[in-house]
Amino acid sequence: MPERPDPERRPDRQGSDFGWLYGKDAPEPSADAPREDATRPMPTDQRRARAGATYSAHNGSRPASRPTPPPIAPTPGGAGSGGGSGRSRGRFWRPRRVVQLVGLLIVAWIAYLVLVPIFAWKSVDQVAFAPGGDRPAAQPGTTYLMVGSDSRAGLTKKQRKRLSTGDAAGQRTDTIMLLHTGSGPNVLMSIPRDSLVPIPGHGTAKINAAFAWGGPKLLVQTIEQNTGIRIDDYVEIGFGGLVKTVNAVGGITICPTTAMNDPLAGLHIKAGCQHAGGVKALGYARSRHTQALGDIGRAQHQREVVSAIGKKVASPMTVINPFRYWKLLHAVPDLFTFGDGTSAFRAAEWASAMTHVNGKNGLTCGIPISDLAVHWDHARALRLINYIKTDHTADIPASLCTPSGLPKSVTG
Repeated sequence: MPERPDPERRPDRQGSDFGWLYGKDAPEPSADAPREDATRPMPTDQRRARAGATYSAHNGSRPASRPTPPPIAPTPGGAGSGGGSGRSRGRFWRPRRVVQLVGLLIVAWIAYLVLVPIFAWKSVDQVAFAPGGDRPAAQPGTTYLMVGSDSRAGLTKKQRKRLSTGDAAGQRTDTIMLLHTGSGPNVLMSIPRDSLVPIPGHGTAKINAAFAWGGPKLLVQTIEQNTGIRIDDYVEIGFGGLVKTVNAVGGITICPTTAMNDPLAGLHIKAGCQHAGGVKALGYARSRHTQALGDIGRAQHQREVVSAIGKKVASPMTVINPFRYWKLLHAVPDLFTFGDGTSAFRAAEWASAMTHVNGKNGLTCGIPISDLAVHWDHARALRLINYIKTDHTADIPASLCTPSGLPKSVTG
């Protein structure tokens, strides 16, 4: 009977015994020895190395159900040190830094707006203007005397030629205005320079002669004795000052009703509203030979120029534009001479009042006159003056406040 093959033995092609492959020829393992095919624990150092590799492979994010990787040190120039991500820290710090920066800019801007006029004011000239002797008693509100001096002092020959001022010696005034501020609308009232009035110690003459004979003091005395209005402050501006003021605010708008060609004033303009720089504005304020009303018409143009300057000064651009603000404030010492005792605060009040001389906040008038020879209409003039002296400017009727000073029945 043939021998049956052992099922535990599997011959190969050559009949070789492969028991070693199936572990049949190996000795039986003891109960305590680990099996060769059992899962073996990984050494600790290898597990950490593999975990680090897995963490890096996931771009720094922790894979699910993986061992927690060691903390990664912050990169240089990141959002800060310590716990938390740089992105969240940036979201926390960036708004705070923006607020701090805006706060610093606001403080610096306020300091600039305050310090520039303080430094500029230190160079402003002042002149004595209060006359001696009897003067009107104190009155409600504040009245400024504004004088446009035609003195050529300080102007070079080239500048006099460019401004068409001529070479007249001494000082006279082309512009005399009273600016009253108080509880009602501001009133800007011009007094024609050719007004015939009594001048203390000199008899009756044109009012601008008082300035030529006795300077600000005699002019103030003449105005106070003829009107009864007490002059509280004095402001003087020269030819060059007007030009620089207009240029400092970027020019103004003038609106002549007719074309004007006046070689004596250096003026050649067409009719209608137009932009005017300093030289053109000066010629417009000085010209009287091309107007039917002569000196009366010139006074109207002077008030127009003053009002236009005030409007530009009050523009937000004066404060927003640092270059314009600097140029205007540093031009003040060369532009204006103030009465002695005038403080920087009082000068600022005057400048503010100058921005409210038109519209609902102000009135512009000529002192009432009866004819083109510039004789004052005493009845109407005294009524208008009384409204100013008592600070009842809100009650001034339109019949008393006309641009030329002539009655509306004459001007139409």
